[in-house]
Amino acid sequence: MNDQQCFILGSVLGKDLTGDECALFKDLGEIRELKDGDILIEEGKVDNRLHLVVDGNLAVSRKTGGEEWVILHVLRRGELAGELGFIDGEPHSATLRAVGPARVFSLERDHFESLLESKPLLVYRVMRAILRGVHNTLRRMNVQQMEMTNYITRQHGRY
Repeated sequence: MNDQQCFILGSVLGKDLTGDECALFKDLGEIRELKDGDILIEEGKVDNRLHLVVDGNLAVSRKTGGEEWVILHVLRRGELAGELGFIDGEPHSATLRAVGPARVFSLERDHFESLLESKPLLVYRVMRAILRGVHNTLRRMNVQQMEMTNYITRQHGRY
């Protein structure tokens, strides 16, 4: 198994794909090198690509009223980015920026959809992995929101 294939097997996608499916899947996309601060996805823009963090970290960020960034979440090696935009084609609600150098595997939706007729099981497995990733993110966000609410109410609105 080569290095290009390993990064998919070690990711959220790899839990559902065989080695052969990983090899086929990785041939559809490209590896992108990002420098610290490079923007992968811009808030309010449409990006029809699914991204997988190969190395490094991506900050899910939003700008405050000024020029400062608020980091909502940090994506790490093996995690997916841009899943919902990849599926529904809607503009993104946050910006993804590299925190330090990062490598990202990017797959265009059109390349992925080309597998629908020839490899429907692969498409199903990838979509199931994407939904599992989104579900886990929502679960984490719900826990964080509950913790924040508990903290604020225990402090009587002082934070």
